[in-house]
Amino acid sequence: MSQTEKKLFCFGYGYTCDYLSFALEQEGGWSIAGTTRDPEKRNLMRSHGVKSFLFDTAHPLDDPQYFLKDVTHLLISIPPGDEGGLVFNLHAAEILKIPTIEWIGYLSSTSVYGDRGGLWVDETSEIRPTSKRGSRRALAEQQWLSLAAQGAPVHIFRLAGIYGPGRSALDTVRAGIARRIDKTGHVFSRVHVEDIVQVLIASMHHPSPGSIYNVCDDHPGPSQELVAYACILLGMEPPPLIPFDQADMAPMARSFYEDNKRIHNDKIKESLHVHLKYPDYRSGLEACLAVEQQILSALKEAR
Repeated sequence: MSQTEKKLFCFGYGYTCDYLSFALEQEGGWSIAGTTRDPEKRNLMRSHGVKSFLFDTAHPLDDPQYFLKDVTHLLISIPPGDEGGLVFNLHAAEILKIPTIEWIGYLSSTSVYGDRGGLWVDETSEIRPTSKRGSRRALAEQQWLSLAAQGAPVHIFRLAGIYGPGRSALDTVRAGIARRIDKTGHVFSRVHVEDIVQVLIASMHHPSPGSIYNVCDDHPGPSQELVAYACILLGMEPPPLIPFDQADMAPMARSFYEDNKRIHNDKIKESLHVHLKYPDYRSGLEACLAVEQQILSALKEAR
């Protein structure tokens, strides 16, 4: 690694990390590495120039000092379990010893705020999760912030519902599995993957160890409106409204409706000077559709 090159290591190289990696490659001067549980995904990552390693509960890094050598930026996106963060529990001691580290990011969730009856919350609001998912996130946050107290440059990013090309309401509508659930007064906060990447890169360039950021768009709204707009964009008839108390839903899906809150995102704008590309789901879905149409057009031209 050259003296000017930065090295990002992603624990849990998934959808968001893929977009982040692409953006950093465009910026130049970055080396990217990451972990996955899937051998096929590892091969795909390697074909894209990303150094990749298998990692899960049964496969910790066998030589962390070697794998994390010269790492300047570390991103953790693996969901926690009942014992908190897997990476923290297995490798916190080694992470504290990385001499080159400049920035550590932990991708958390707005589920740590719990249910607020539709009221607004910000980064100073009390953490009081009302779901198992939120409780796990809250524990993992405490773990990573304990490293910040020891001098590690840890940053916490509380993400709203992530969507983007290939992973949006457009896809569920096309697949015929989208439903419009009507729960009076209930809203969700969301964020386009490209805006998550914006926030992460802004933080990398302007580290503030110990900081916590909400990452979401400007307009929380009901899920049925999102599905209806996706149908409009696709020229399809929206599915019927189903009252929440009559909906047949899996426990995981139903749990997302237990929390009802609106998320303030002023801090990413004021502290990181981020201007959201997609401040609402309408502009975000329109951008997803445009990307998909570009890909289809390119495929047709290649034939």
